[in-house]
Amino acid sequence: MKVRVVTFPGSNCDKDVGSVLHDYFQADVNYTWYKESFDDVPDLVVLPGGFSFGDYLRCGAMAKFSASMESVVKYANKGGKVLGVCNGFQILTESGLLPGALLHNRTLKYICKDVELVPVKENGFSKHFQGNLSIPIAHGEGAYFADAETLERLEKNGQVVFRYQENPNGSLHDIAGICNEKGNVLGMMPHPERAMNPFTGKMDGKLILEALLKN
Repeated sequence: MKVRVVTFPGSNCDKDVGSVLHDYFQADVNYTWYKESFDDVPDLVVLPGGFSFGDYLRCGAMAKFSASMESVVKYANKGGKVLGVCNGFQILTESGLLPGALLHNRTLKYICKDVELVPVKENGFSKHFQGNLSIPIAHGEGAYFADAETLERLEKNGQVVFRYQENPNGSLHDIAGICNEKGNVLGMMPHPERAMNPFTGKMDGKLILEALLKN
């Protein structure tokens, strides 16, 4: 399996997600600098967490103009699988690959803790899970927002993948993760790569990555 992990100035989870994909899935991981374009067809492209370009303007607003994102958009539009985690989710919304936006947490505070994710039955990903998932979050701007029409469309099309059992940030409809209509682009604020360590007893993140690769 070949994976590209796109690294932006300020990314800080690129090696985390690349390492677990290599160690647990034997992936051939290519770390792609934001200035680099690509035209190959990997099995998965990951936009990692962090603070791309220092989160200036808006989170992900500057990253969307990078050469690598032009390649990611073309790849996704052809059906390639893309995972955006935290800042990566923000970049996906800014680039138009996913609808909506991520706003400041309603508390206006940075939140770092484990949360319970509820897989949404109406989405195809849910068949891979037996129950709720315990996954960490770490963000200051993770409140999902979209207008009423977009929210209705997401619900109707089964594009809401995960909800928070207890909403930590003010996300509308308790949304923690969504996918595009084709189901090949997934964005989520929680960090599955941080729940893949048997020494901490946290392994639910592996289930999410397995589901993405199988779906």
